[in-house]
Amino acid sequence: MSGPTSPQSSVQQAESSAPSAGGSASAQLTDPAFRNLTDDLRLAHLLADDADSITTSRFKALDLHVTAKPDLTPVTDADTAVEEALRRSLSRARPRDAVHGEELADTGWGPRRWVIDPIDGTKNFVRGVPVWATLIALMINDEVAVGVVSAPALNRRWWASLGGGAYAGKSLMSATPCRVSDVATIEDASLSFSALTGWVEAGHGQQFVDLMRRCWRTRAYGDFWSYMLLAEGGVDIACEPELALHDMAACSVVVTEAGGQFTDLNAVPGPRGEGAVATNGRLHSAVLEQLTVPD
Repeated sequence: MSGPTSPQSSVQQAESSAPSAGGSASAQLTDPAFRNLTDDLRLAHLLADDADSITTSRFKALDLHVTAKPDLTPVTDADTAVEEALRRSLSRARPRDAVHGEELADTGWGPRRWVIDPIDGTKNFVRGVPVWATLIALMINDEVAVGVVSAPALNRRWWASLGGGAYAGKSLMSATPCRVSDVATIEDASLSFSALTGWVEAGHGQQFVDLMRRCWRTRAYGDFWSYMLLAEGGVDIACEPELALHDMAACSVVVTEAGGQFTDLNAVPGPRGEGAVATNGRLHSAVLEQLTVPD
């Protein structure tokens, strides 16, 4: 995947032409901390370029080293190599910023925090399935301001900045705006998820099955891809019952800047809950109601 060339002009052009889709963007952009995100977005793309170089070189490698974490999920040498590389770059480019990642301990403190998932979809990565991505986000005062989702094996990248719209393409210079669908009823909606077992374990199994039955179409695209397809209008609902901040931060801003909504199961906006419900916005209240467990 080629890196961003002359990103300053392309980002400014994109921001000036994009619709204001983020739910909280207008309020946040009155804060000086959010007013100039161009350099941060450009840096996030450069970090994604570095991550892509590492992950593609290790994908399907015969000597890929895989171990199990305490929660029994896999981690590879590529996961740790990406996070270490991005942390080194951030320590030089943004030494005052905090960093939260999936594999290593948090560092720094303050209002600006980078959130990294070195490989979202590690199980796919391990098995040679090309659906995996590096997720990079910048949070300012606990609100996601910038997000980049880079999936080099799919030859795709998605990104967004608060108030600047959401885009997809190979680089900042070859970008297509993302916009969610206009589907207005669950019966006409396409739903994407990761696994049914998680909903059962979270105590929402029957509610989720009922939602699946109501939807026009269901597919388990899974992980980041569910949310990026939602941002592009390919699906209308994407949800998972249990996720961590690093799984959601970058995806959430892409969804909201594409015109959608992203909340937890209790309708709290943003990526700070344990799970995620993302929709095109028009379906959100109905989906949350469908997933609610009766008292």
